[in-house]
Amino acid sequence: MEDAIAAVRRFNRFYTRLVGALDAHFLGTSLTLPEARVLFEIAHDVDPMAARLKTALGMDAGFLSRVLARFEKRGWIVRGRGDDARRRPITLTDAGRAVLDDLDRRQHDAVAARLERLAPAQQDELVRALGQATALLDPAPDRTFRIRPFAAGDVGLIASRQSVLYRDVYGWGFGIEVNIAESSAAFLKNFKPGREQCWVAEVGGALAGSVFLTDEGGGLCRLRLLYVEAFARGRGVGAALVETCIAFAREIGYREMTLWTHTVLESARRIYAANGFEIVDIHTHTEFGEPVQSETWRLDLTKPV
Repeated sequence: MEDAIAAVRRFNRFYTRLVGALDAHFLGTSLTLPEARVLFEIAHDVDPMAARLKTALGMDAGFLSRVLARFEKRGWIVRGRGDDARRRPITLTDAGRAVLDDLDRRQHDAVAARLERLAPAQQDELVRALGQATALLDPAPDRTFRIRPFAAGDVGLIASRQSVLYRDVYGWGFGIEVNIAESSAAFLKNFKPGREQCWVAEVGGALAGSVFLTDEGGGLCRLRLLYVEAFARGRGVGAALVETCIAFAREIGYREMTLWTHTVLESARRIYAANGFEIVDIHTHTEFGEPVQSETWRLDLTKPV
């Protein structure tokens, strides 16, 4: 915990300096960063009022009131009528819009100048890292996510993340890492375009989960390596990945789908059961260290949905 606290505080100091959060003239304008943030919220809130701005920004009411008064004096905003000053509608004027547009161009150019020094792969890595940091730290996250086919580098990253997850959560040993590494390597080596696929779920550009489908021959396919990152749970990511996998299998014309899982993976098992899978075999093994109960499930894809 102490190492994490120190790391967050260290990053806060770095980022405060990076974005000029303490500058009296943010990006060379007449605004401070908090003032610029207020102007942005006024422009993008569907119904801007002081009370809503205070909640959205977590800003002191007195400070916000003084900022709005300065904006009104400069002719950047107009405030409508109302008995409660906190609930008077706020509208950006043409002059205020011009200030915001100039600020937006300055911010865009400043960020672009920093990113130009990074290779495309590094930019992608930054997007993933920022998305994951946001998802981990935001107490009320946006529940949206997207699912896409895998790209170069995804499978190795997935194998790494799953190995860490099963070690940390279930205490499984190197056997699970060997299993994941062999399965993911075989998928890439023997990949059959149009009949096999790996789907990646992302939240804000960060890896949030994945699932694989492989061709087992004779009209049988296998759902493999389903997992969801801890920060992304509760959004329906796992269910969406399984449904995507099943829809693909039906479209291709597979007759049956199988999977291998473990009794302790309760969330995944609930998803499988909800989609019509049935357990056809149970046995105990010690491949991952301590004895663990595994299960084989099957789904008849020829039955009507």
